[in-house]
Amino acid sequence: MQNISRAEIEDFLFAEADLLDEWRLPEWLELFTEDAIYYVPSTDVAPDASPDKNLFYVADDRFRLSERVKRLMKRTAHAEFPHSRTRHLVSNVRIRNRSENEIEVGSSFITYRTKDGVTDTYFGSNRYRLVAENGNLRIKEKRCLLDSDGLRSQGRVSIIL
Repeated sequence: MQNISRAEIEDFLFAEADLLDEWRLPEWLELFTEDAIYYVPSTDVAPDASPDKNLFYVADDRFRLSERVKRLMKRTAHAEFPHSRTRHLVSNVRIRNRSENEIEVGSSFITYRTKDGVTDTYFGSNRYRLVAENGNLRIKEKRCLLDSDGLRSQGRVSIIL
């Protein structure tokens, strides 16, 4: 993990964004380790809060994340069928900490979602814990921190940020 450059991490995060925008969610899921977690805390929770004691919009382990992907890919996922059109923009990628086995990465994001003539904007920062498995970067933890005051205008998070 010591030899991985910021450019390689950026390429990985850009590839993740492309998979989400192309609705290639099963392939996106493969970016995660078997013990991965994916968090989207509510906008009034501290960034490092635990979902055990706080409200989170999403607090998925790998199994729940795989079930979310399966559901979103079905026609019966009414909020996302037909699929929204999204554009995930990733910027300000920084290596926050590096150990022998793991890299902590921060980035900023803007995600545009359009459906039924309405475009919603989600923005904030992502915190990743990345590991290497079989020579490839994998996500051990992804925490999406929304910077808006709330989700009043959007009403829900039915896409993957």
